[in-house]
Amino acid sequence: MKRTGIFFTYFQGERLRDFPEALAGLLDKDNIAYYDAVYNLRNGLYYLEPVQEELLLKVHSREMVEEVKRTGDYESALYSAGGTVHAANEIRLGKIDNAFVFTSFGDHHAGRNFCGGWCYFNGAALAIADLRDHGAKRFCIVDTDSHHGDGTRDIFRADADVLHVCFCHQDYSDKYNKVDVMIPYRTTDEEYVAKMKREFVPRVLDFKPEYIFWEYGYDATKGEYGDKGISWDVHIRFAEVIKGAADKASNGRLITILCGGSRRDIATYTIPRIIATMAELPSAG
Repeated sequence: MKRTGIFFTYFQGERLRDFPEALAGLLDKDNIAYYDAVYNLRNGLYYLEPVQEELLLKVHSREMVEEVKRTGDYESALYSAGGTVHAANEIRLGKIDNAFVFTSFGDHHAGRNFCGGWCYFNGAALAIADLRDHGAKRFCIVDTDSHHGDGTRDIFRADADVLHVCFCHQDYSDKYNKVDVMIPYRTTDEEYVAKMKREFVPRVLDFKPEYIFWEYGYDATKGEYGDKGISWDVHIRFAEVIKGAADKASNGRLITILCGGSRRDIATYTIPRIIATMAELPSAG
């Protein structure tokens, strides 16, 4: 079994209202580590650490950081991205094998000098910047959110040491290991999984990254705002494919980051099952 960390911040809104209670069938397992965010208004105790400004400025511009400060969501954004940085470090230190990170403010629409779509800071990019400070060199980001990871692409556009495979609205590839795979509307589960096995798996096995980051958005699910026609259960198949690739290419070092999606029922169904897959446990629920 894999040692899987769950990195949890607290949220407003509906889609994650069932959590952390929906994780009850997982949290008592010996190979599950639960990292809880306790903010300073809760007696000054911290289990998750926010991103420090020094690290923010290695990825984002000063102007963008100041813009986020003015939103009123700055502290939450620091903890949201901080969960990804913390998860990557726990894997680097050998405390866990892989991780699932709950975010309150997105990830992949945050670029070097812009943000949008409720993505204030780019947690994967921040974690990569931090890991590079500790000697890591090669990384992969795979994105199954319905929309293009424009912020991630902006940050790593000419960085050939980051393989970015984005399943989105177009087909594209370049010499810097940036790949887009078109997922049209009315795609079947089988078609999507076949594209993942054909377009992602061989590339990541050849690239051999030290860490893989999975931008997991469930907004392409039938009935969601980015509906591509896929089912609830296909996300668990995605997890199986991506985890299998990580086990072969990256010694199992996989950080799954929650991105798009709005429906509470889909989140409650898919997330515990994805975590169970990552931890090599029987399916939750």
